[in-house]
Amino acid sequence: MSRRIKETPSKHRRCLSIMSGAMTMRYDDKLIEDAVLALLAAYSGENGNTWKGFDFEIMNRLHEHGFISDPVNRNKSVWLTDEGLERGRQIAERLFRVRTEAGDVSGSDV
Repeated sequence: MSRRIKETPSKHRRCLSIMSGAMTMRYDDKLIEDAVLALLAAYSGENGNTWKGFDFEIMNRLHEHGFISDPVNRNKSVWLTDEGLERGRQIAERLFRVRTEAGDVSGSDV
């Protein structure tokens, strides 16, 4: 199954349209930036020095839970398993979905 992903950036949100399932998720870029900054700070040294990637132990634990492929390899990327992809999307939807004054934006409204 091939997936085409279309990214449409805007000032504070990104829309990812996954054509294979007619599913659309809208994420708030500001919330994502805040989450990345928080993770960088959480794993920084006293002087603010931090790695650009994710902590090795966390990646190993995600692999042990069956959410990602083995992170110990020569590649710079990992693959999400079906379970990891589903759970990750659920978490991203809960944490980063675009919220409006009228209420949350669901996938069918986009």
